[in-house]
Amino acid sequence: MKLVRYGAKGKERPGALDADGTIRDLSGMIDDIGPAALSPESLARLRETDLQSLPSVAPQRLGTPVARSRKFLAIGTNYRRHADEAGMPHPAEPILFTKAISCLSGPDDDILLPPGATQLDWEVELGVIIGSVARHVARADALAHVAGYCVVNDVSERAYQLARGGSWDKGKGYDSFGPVGPWLVTADEIPDPQALELFLEVNGTMMQGGSTADMIFGVADIISYVSGFITLEPGDIIATGTPHGVGMGMTPPRFLAAGDKLRLGIGGLGEQNQTVVPDAR
Repeated sequence: MKLVRYGAKGKERPGALDADGTIRDLSGMIDDIGPAALSPESLARLRETDLQSLPSVAPQRLGTPVARSRKFLAIGTNYRRHADEAGMPHPAEPILFTKAISCLSGPDDDILLPPGATQLDWEVELGVIIGSVARHVARADALAHVAGYCVVNDVSERAYQLARGGSWDKGKGYDSFGPVGPWLVTADEIPDPQALELFLEVNGTMMQGGSTADMIFGVADIISYVSGFITLEPGDIIATGTPHGVGMGMTPPRFLAAGDKLRLGIGGLGEQNQTVVPDAR
């Protein structure tokens, strides 16, 4: 099942895609696609729904496919070829950092270029959305805690991230640095999260192409590991790392500028399209 949230920012409504790709309104069944809607029991009820019987919705803006997430976590340097291009050793344990909840944005919303930013970079990633509480979870049980999967662009300002001291977080959390969606694809439709193809284009030129098979730590490893440090709750989002081809790894480096257009996606999980615009607020 493909779940969406549609409408103006801050006023999104819950929906699902039918077999023809038409959005069907779920607001008569659930108030939103928030933590309560992501439980295994709730998702089972939604899967039994005859979507054709629900009102159709005209194409419009999509928001993040999950509401009221309490945590937006991410894993760094988690693809072998990406580690190699960055000249970094393959980590012995997952590198964990946080993206600010305030950076979440819709899959096609503009990316804001912060004033004075010089090293804005892209990272297509597989996102994992938690559906049930995970605390000290064994690897063998980890995927049972997944509600679904989505596309994430882990937008990063590399100078903020790497050249200004402290943690990575301040290079990862600016407003609009967390496009998520277009859909939450429920876990039953993704039998193997380690067999998904990812891509990202800038201005029509392919920059990233890879497979989740290249992950150093797979989804089950990540959930098991993170749940030993942080209790994972329904609605939490984990971005699981990016394949090779980021701007920082090019010779010379290539960073985003105002007017650049991105297209990115993952097989079976949909595509995002964004334009970089100066933050004039």
